[in-house]
Amino acid sequence: MRAIALIDGNNFYASCEQNIDPSLLGRPVVVLSNNDGCIVARSPEARALGISMGEPYFKSRHKLKRFNVIVRSSNYALYGDMSQRLMRLLAMHCKNIEVYSIDEAFVQIDRPPDQDLLPWAHHLRALVHQSLGLPISIGIGNSKGQAKLANYLAKNISTCAGIFDLNSNRKNKELLKKVNIEEVWGVGHKMSHWCRVRGINTAQELHDINSHELRSKFGIVGVRLLHELRGEVCLPFKVIPSPKEQTCVSRSFGRPVTSLEELRQAVSSHIVLASEKLRRQNQLAGAITVFTHTSPFCHPFYKQSATTQLNTPSNDTGVLLTASWALTKKIFQPYRLLSKAGVIMQKLQSTDYLQVNLLEKHNSSKDLQRRERLMKTIDNLNKRYGNKTINWAVCISSQHWDMRRKHLSHSKTTHIIDLPIVYS
Repeated sequence: MRAIALIDGNNFYASCEQNIDPSLLGRPVVVLSNNDGCIVARSPEARALGISMGEPYFKSRHKLKRFNVIVRSSNYALYGDMSQRLMRLLAMHCKNIEVYSIDEAFVQIDRPPDQDLLPWAHHLRALVHQSLGLPISIGIGNSKGQAKLANYLAKNISTCAGIFDLNSNRKNKELLKKVNIEEVWGVGHKMSHWCRVRGINTAQELHDINSHELRSKFGIVGVRLLHELRGEVCLPFKVIPSPKEQTCVSRSFGRPVTSLEELRQAVSSHIVLASEKLRRQNQLAGAITVFTHTSPFCHPFYKQSATTQLNTPSNDTGVLLTASWALTKKIFQPYRLLSKAGVIMQKLQSTDYLQVNLLEKHNSSKDLQRRERLMKTIDNLNKRYGNKTINWAVCISSQHWDMRRKHLSHSKTTHIIDLPIVYS
């Protein structure tokens, strides 16, 4: 019999920070969002102090200092690298794996003759902690819905030691009665309100509801959620992720941008990142949208975007940069305190084929192959020697608009210059 497990990194961002800096172990740590805005991750020690998720940093700064809480800015390069290492390790010890988010993955595993997967889960949890220094929780069930619920129980029942199997616990009904309806995967605000009005307050009460009643209100989506909760597989297991329909790169500015040159530099930096993503995804963009806006608290509020179609779909950074510059001029307006800008790659298609426009002049196949080799070489150099080892001229001037990250830790897993040096 095959089971599905949800493996989730506990307090992932904070755990990554503690992993690269052992002096943080056992100490309260919080990680901030873009521009050091809000608290988006907390270590268990910080949770114990009553620090809330999503609390603005400027409001909690004095409290954090009073409790000697360590503050870190978001280090996305570190978290992305640790996520890749975690997923590679899981893939070596699981039958199939579906990466669900940066710190979560569904895996398929065959149950042994005695149906007991706890030894496998304990071994995997210890292996991940030994290899990567990351704590994980493992929830096991017959479906994704059950695995998600089991993972919630694994985190909230101290005696489970981070592992819970819905099919091996005889007290499932009693435990599900203690799980609020909002904690069930797929139950949003609208459904939870509808359930509570009818006296359905727990996961067990939702489990026992008549499916026809749920179908009349929420259709097949509600019935699928209910069947998943009961252990019936309704959501397909996606070993190969679906091709993306859009790719977006956007950032808030560390300070307001008021000049066309700074906006162009910011948009160009986003284009470089977006084109790298396209090449990793083996996709070409057929259209580009560039957008910007002021802060919603700024009066009058300004928001503008512009889109262009490419004559020939491309993931060539040079081609995309050229197309974006005219769009940047269109959306710029003087004397506006711009707070954010971004680019969206649209009409994506696979690199397996290329449809050219017969009415437009295009490069020869040799020129296209030469550009492909150039992009691949740049990507390989940046991957081997660190991000921005090879960069585009428009992106190398001082970036005063860049995000505020005053508490940024070193990228010890992605930049060789940040590796700690041990003297004997």
